[in-house]
Amino acid sequence: MRKNARSILAAAALLATAAAPPPPAEPALDIPAIAKARFGNDAPWYESRIPFFESADPKIDAVYYYRWGLFRAHQRDLGAQGYITTEFADDVDWQREPYASLNDASGFHIAEGRWLNDRRFTGDYIDFMYEGGNDRHFTDHMADAVWGRYLVDGDRDALLAHLQTMRHVYRLWDEKFDFSKGLYFVEPLLDATEYTVSSIDASGGKDGFRGGDAFRPSVNAYMFANARALSRMAQMAGDTAMAKEYDDRAQALRARVLADLWNPALGHFTDRHQFSNEHVRYWEPIRNRELVGYLPWMFDLVPDEARYSKAWEHLLDPASLAGGAGMRTVEKSYEYYMRQYRYLGPDPECQWNGPIWPYQTTQVLTAMANLLDHYDQHGPATRSDWMHALRQYTQLHYQGQRLDLEEDYDPETGKPIVGLDRSHHYFHSGYVDLILTGLVGIRPRADDVLEVNPLLPAGGDPQALDWFRIERVPYHGHQVSVTWDATGTRYRRGRGLAIEVDGREVAHRTDLGRLEVPVARKANAPIARAENLAVQLVRSGWPKASASSGADAEKLHDAVDGRAWFYPELPNGWDSVPSTKPQWYALDFGRRVTLRRAELAFFSDDRRFSAPRDVVVEAWQAGRWRKLSAPVVAVANGITQVEWPAIETDRIRVTMRPAAGNAIRLAELKAFAR
Repeated sequence: MRKNARSILAAAALLATAAAPPPPAEPALDIPAIAKARFGNDAPWYESRIPFFESADPKIDAVYYYRWGLFRAHQRDLGAQGYITTEFADDVDWQREPYASLNDASGFHIAEGRWLNDRRFTGDYIDFMYEGGNDRHFTDHMADAVWGRYLVDGDRDALLAHLQTMRHVYRLWDEKFDFSKGLYFVEPLLDATEYTVSSIDASGGKDGFRGGDAFRPSVNAYMFANARALSRMAQMAGDTAMAKEYDDRAQALRARVLADLWNPALGHFTDRHQFSNEHVRYWEPIRNRELVGYLPWMFDLVPDEARYSKAWEHLLDPASLAGGAGMRTVEKSYEYYMRQYRYLGPDPECQWNGPIWPYQTTQVLTAMANLLDHYDQHGPATRSDWMHALRQYTQLHYQGQRLDLEEDYDPETGKPIVGLDRSHHYFHSGYVDLILTGLVGIRPRADDVLEVNPLLPAGGDPQALDWFRIERVPYHGHQVSVTWDATGTRYRRGRGLAIEVDGREVAHRTDLGRLEVPVARKANAPIARAENLAVQLVRSGWPKASASSGADAEKLHDAVDGRAWFYPELPNGWDSVPSTKPQWYALDFGRRVTLRRAELAFFSDDRRFSAPRDVVVEAWQAGRWRKLSAPVVAVANGITQVEWPAIETDRIRVTMRPAAGNAIRLAELKAFAR
């Protein structure tokens, strides 16, 4: 893999001129206005935390901000254990109890969260996963994702904090390693991809939910990436023996994937069956191409050779993996393509025998971005193809005019297939990271260099973008902005591509291409952690809730379960009855606690539910309820902050005056000592 010589020369020239930057430029984006327009009353959560972006494609912009909203909605506050990121907004039977965590999408969650200016959320999540939270229910590339976070924030201490645990977790996967073949195997269901070619064919076409263990490109690519990450971390920690051990493991896996999972007959990386029965034979390759065959490029496992890159023609072929609305998970010629096997009542369930999945779409877009960024041999794939696939993926987020990402989609119509209550606003994929590393082209690095190479086709191409700008991107302790303006008329700062670091322009070129500038890393802002004392993880545990009306135990729990969102499709929280009389929600901590503030999240649809006119927080002291604050105007679909001088109590109560006789939905109550 070699960088284009013109890019290197351009970068060298820029490095030479970057020593005397011009004065700071004025921000081009009205961030408070954008935050208010995109997030309404919840804007304060985002305004200081996320990078702000705009482009010539309003749908990409809308989905970019929707995906930050999705990220926020899936932050579950565990109290003393901090935040984790969930996959399903509400509970499912196969989650890790009582936390509602799942590890299969952890790589996406970390990749998205690494771009937040507030590093607490992803930091807490990584701590949770490596302090007992990762039950290895599914395969994952978590260690590699932690390395990817380091490439953005440059925090060595955070990177190495769990190195020995990572090593232990890696070796636990020996149970799925065939030492004679030098490859990992897995049941497709536990690879988060039920009903694949290997599992369906192992059943003789009768099912495919369970079984079908196979040596898969996915698990072997993940373990390659995790081993490489561990080697790099060990080298930084000064453990040269461990660094060598895991580099050797990574290189051995690479060799076996290339030798044994590359299928010359199909020109693709494919599974091999891991067992024999009356339908399949051990070590026999599966008979059709699957989208999972592109995952080795996601981690740069594949050599820069034309014989491999030719595989990308299948992704562009309507007779193979290119559906009318997105990427098929198996090619159209498969005997059991799109056959529906599983139903939950009358509703179809999840399958990977053809439907579009945002999960693998994200993986393949990441892999294709790598191919186009730093491979010389990228076969038939072009930047126009990448942008076309990104726009197809963008469109999947739309249900009419409403944004709601679901589990899987028909590859021809783009309509959701599963559509269960649990499916709404599903966080099993990435998007923000694709915008940052692909469209904008920030390629995070371990050294003190900022590299930008937008994956945009040249002007005149139907997939081209005339302009974009992103601000407040965290990188090695700095704030970065990137601007592309094909004509110079959008931002009036000159034509071309420009980079600003901490408000100063440090690099510019008049066309699309690679820019590299030195950026000496700075210490990140310290992470502030305030513990939410009002979380009830176990429904039978403390604290215990009661209310003036709406005494359903599950709804009482929902208001203190550490989860808050404002999606009408996903009811969450305690609901009062419709009334003109004051309503209250009380919490008994079961012990004396010090409190000085509360956060209240109220849902409003302006029909059945409205935020209360105002709220008062009270504490139980000396045998009676004592008001802690004057009435505070409540915020609809945002956070109402109530503060008071510190007090000790074992119970608090929130009293609310309803608006217009509507019901009140308290999505979440949080209480803090500081």
